[in-house]
Amino acid sequence: MGQEVLLQMSNISKEFPGVKALDNVSLTVKRGTVHALMGENGAGKSTLMKCLFGMYNKDGGTIKLEGKEVNFKNSKEALENGVAMVHQELNQALKRNVMDNIWLGRYPKVGGVMVNERKIYQDTLDVFKELEIDVDPKRVMSTMPVSQRQMVEIAKAVSFNSKIIVFDEPTSSLTEEEVEHLFRIINMLRDRGCGIIYISHKMAEIKRISDEITIMRDGTWVATEPADDLSMDDIIRLMVGRELTNQFPPKTNKPGEVALEVEHLTAQYSMLKDVSFNVRKGEIVGIAGLDGSGRTETLENIFGIATRKEGVIKLDGKVVKNRNARESIKNGFALLTEERRATGIFGILSIRENTVISSLKKHKKAGLYLSEKSMKADTKWSIDAMRTKTPTQETKIRSLSGGNQQKVILGRWLLTEPEVLLLDEPTRGIDVGAKYEIYQLILDLANKDKVVMVVSSEMPELLGICDRILVMSGGRLAGEVDAKTATQEEIMTLAAKYV
Repeated sequence: MGQEVLLQMSNISKEFPGVKALDNVSLTVKRGTVHALMGENGAGKSTLMKCLFGMYNKDGGTIKLEGKEVNFKNSKEALENGVAMVHQELNQALKRNVMDNIWLGRYPKVGGVMVNERKIYQDTLDVFKELEIDVDPKRVMSTMPVSQRQMVEIAKAVSFNSKIIVFDEPTSSLTEEEVEHLFRIINMLRDRGCGIIYISHKMAEIKRISDEITIMRDGTWVATEPADDLSMDDIIRLMVGRELTNQFPPKTNKPGEVALEVEHLTAQYSMLKDVSFNVRKGEIVGIAGLDGSGRTETLENIFGIATRKEGVIKLDGKVVKNRNARESIKNGFALLTEERRATGIFGILSIRENTVISSLKKHKKAGLYLSEKSMKADTKWSIDAMRTKTPTQETKIRSLSGGNQQKVILGRWLLTEPEVLLLDEPTRGIDVGAKYEIYQLILDLANKDKVVMVVSSEMPELLGICDRILVMSGGRLAGEVDAKTATQEEIMTLAAKYV
């Protein structure tokens, strides 16, 4: 394995108003290696990468690529110099097709004037063939699942002949099979002499794929070690600065009588078919299944943001129509969506505005104006309860890390005091410490006799926090298991039932 230094970031510092995001952080990536970058949400991992990529101007420090000092002014310049980044939250031209997204801004021209469509198509096919990606170059981006859109992003990075490729939480929306495919691609790039920077919270993945691991905490560098020398416990201790003995809070909720009844739920535009189940007061019910099994669709149909064909939903014995989100909120339902950037946050608004936007009614004074005092108080509760890392309540939500944005949205829904909380991948892209806090909040709700339903791709998570797990397969309910006694194998067998 070549040990030549490819990228050297030394003493990088970056301040935002009220926050020292990076404090003298250094990172060395060698040619032909995978270097994992780990740390809790808000540790500064993404900020460090944005400084490399020219999205932020660093306040201090130097960046050298192949021994030459570089200061990219924007991502285009970084890409042209062989530094690419595959973002966790994909920013793509969704109305355009796959090949447009890959070659945007650098189309091959015929006679220097006309865009050479045939060459673009062929070049796209060549990159896909090399990476074993099975996607039609002419397919419109918005019609594809997140996992395929991510593969397009990876193909784009490779098409620039990048020397350094940064993967930011690349597997958060991939199935196990897709993860294996991604790892094959990463290993191929490593063997070619690329330097890969891999950001993830998934310990087992990191241990499997990386050669070296750098750990950051609160904007500072903590350690860089060979991956083989660090156990999972070591990594957690270095990341959170404390021992985390239990991943999940002790189960204290006691399910009561049936509260939510779903009968023969069938969707208009997805394959969801004849799904029936009950959830009791104070019960946490998980929904497992492979990607595309109908997990998300089940929650969306209950919440009324997807079109139901047939089916009845009852809460405490009364039929609720839930024809749209507004009606569902009025009926005591709340839904935390999986794609938080697209459907969860109002990026240009502050944390306070994002927090209280679904519970404005209770802040109305004399029916006319909104009480600043009560909005501040609720936002303070949310920030404290979630331990959200933010300089102030006025900070724009888009400047927070993904995990902290997730906490703001969860706080927003808790403030509507829902009877039924529907959570779609509530801890996606969130670090171990913050996960525990979110599990505790879920448990607190169950202890208040609320109904909680959780969709998650992480089976240990479902087994750790749920009372029962419903398993979806091919749009149908394949069965249910008791979380106390079930095994991952049992769940996987059911998940494959109608595939």
